[in-house]
Amino acid sequence: MTQSAAHGDFACSVDLSATELAAEGETTPATEETSDTNAVFTTVIETTEDTPDEPSGFAQFGFSDALLNTLNEKGYKEPSPIQAAAFPELMLGRDLVGQAQTGTGKTAAFALPILERLQEDGPRPQALVLAPTRELAMQVADSFRAYSAGHPHLNVLAIYGGSDFRSQIHALKRGVDVVVGTPGRVMDHMRQGTLDTSGLRCLVLDEADEMLRMGFIDDVEWILDQLPEQRQVVLFSATMPSEIRRLSKRYLSEPAEITIKTQEKEARRIRHRCITLQNSHKLEALNRVLEAVTGEGVIIFARTKAITLNVSESLEAAGHDVAVLNGDVPQNQRERTVERLRKGTVNILVATDVAARGLDVERIGLVINYDMPFDSEAYVHRIGRTGRAGRTGEAILFVTPRERRFVNNLERAVNQAIEPMAIPSNAEINQARLDKLRQRLTDAATGEARQPDESALLQELLQRVSNEHDIEPSRLALAALTLAVGTGPLLVQGDESWLQNTGRQRFERRDDRFGERGNRRRPERASRPPEDNMERFRVEVGHRDRVKPGNLVGAIANESGLQGRMIGRIQIFESHSFVDLPKGMPQDVFASLKRLKVMNRELQIRPAT
Repeated sequence: MTQSAAHGDFACSVDLSATELAAEGETTPATEETSDTNAVFTTVIETTEDTPDEPSGFAQFGFSDALLNTLNEKGYKEPSPIQAAAFPELMLGRDLVGQAQTGTGKTAAFALPILERLQEDGPRPQALVLAPTRELAMQVADSFRAYSAGHPHLNVLAIYGGSDFRSQIHALKRGVDVVVGTPGRVMDHMRQGTLDTSGLRCLVLDEADEMLRMGFIDDVEWILDQLPEQRQVVLFSATMPSEIRRLSKRYLSEPAEITIKTQEKEARRIRHRCITLQNSHKLEALNRVLEAVTGEGVIIFARTKAITLNVSESLEAAGHDVAVLNGDVPQNQRERTVERLRKGTVNILVATDVAARGLDVERIGLVINYDMPFDSEAYVHRIGRTGRAGRTGEAILFVTPRERRFVNNLERAVNQAIEPMAIPSNAEINQARLDKLRQRLTDAATGEARQPDESALLQELLQRVSNEHDIEPSRLALAALTLAVGTGPLLVQGDESWLQNTGRQRFERRDDRFGERGNRRRPERASRPPEDNMERFRVEVGHRDRVKPGNLVGAIANESGLQGRMIGRIQIFESHSFVDLPKGMPQDVFASLKRLKVMNRELQIRPAT
């Protein structure tokens, strides 16, 4: 740390149980209560209906006029709870541990103090932010650039795998103030001497729990060990598993601790529902849900790249405008896809978990988990793509009968019931179509008219057709609606008996995890076959190479673009290991994995026999 506060250990608990979590632009005053000089300080941030609306703004934290002007231009009036709690500590130079869910304003919480404390002392980076994914690294870097608009000479660089290494080297040589990167690429630059960390004043670990699950913790510790002793360390994490807690105790010095407790009203901005069905019915069910459930923007999460392509092709055939985001999509195309989703030129995104972190699009109203997430934390981060910035959202989960036992875990993670839902029937779909058509007609009739000359031309056309063919206005209106509907049928028909069979499954006992009493399954042995949609591969590293599961997960995830949680069972033997990977992975990915080195040995990956 560069500076140390003198008031001892600080534990900051932000309790939002009495009010909604403040989004940017909402007033959230802070109060501080202390009993004596040796007590633990606790800051409780809350609002009630009786709390006077007294804006405090960002000026109270000692930010420069240039930064305050930038925030004002961007419409930021009031800090969010985590920002109000973090700003004073970070401006003092204290280490900090922050625990908060996605969408609470964490990026600004650490970015603004870092920008204020930068010094003009040469081309070496002064701040380093580690992020688990390329998407999050790009988002954080963009936020830094936006906040530093009043400092035109400040340079921010995002470094991550999948982008040109040489261009990153050239940018670093020209001089960079803030570096945002993924652990693997940061290590590459540090080992080659192209990233000079000798002048580093601050390190931020963003989404530390995700880096743990992706197997990057060893990389993070290596990076921390290379940094100057006198530096500020900031750690943000949605959860606080024991390994992350151990990391904070080892590398952080008397950190301030901030915990954002999401209150019930905030959590219930998202409605959670699940549909129990067989795998063979998923595509049909998905089309029906998209027809019946409205959402301004939709993200569909699938387990593998192959499934995203299959789903997108099915939706395109049904007439939907769809984009795909997975590990095979080039970085520049990813950026364009996210921008299209943000602007509304595409409404449906089919993605692997590569999009679960760092994708901030306010207009997302519906998240569909086409495949069950690998763990509860993955579910939390997936559904965190909706219900942002104070909006409401909906999350729909597809589960097979065998996966029903995992729903309880997800409910505990969100502290909310996941309601059973039936696959929409023909009647529900037809009603939704009629409602959408009525809304389109209403908007056209009550909205802004076309240019006067165009409106006059259309009226003349209607009058001419009416006179020439002696057609009443009501018949002309009906004809116009028919043209708007198109050539396809307005109402869906057909056999829906399979819906009834599927619907009965959703009322199965919630506690059927073990079947009949006394018939609990014995733990499966290590030699069990891979799970459905997974394939087993052999790699030529093992115990003799001192390899650990995290080494394999991190290396494979970094090279293939998979999230760590998408990599299945790992069995390590003396001279080799088995790794379960999703089916349908492209051959070029395996070609690159064969040459990939772990513990200085090539993986030489091949299908297990």
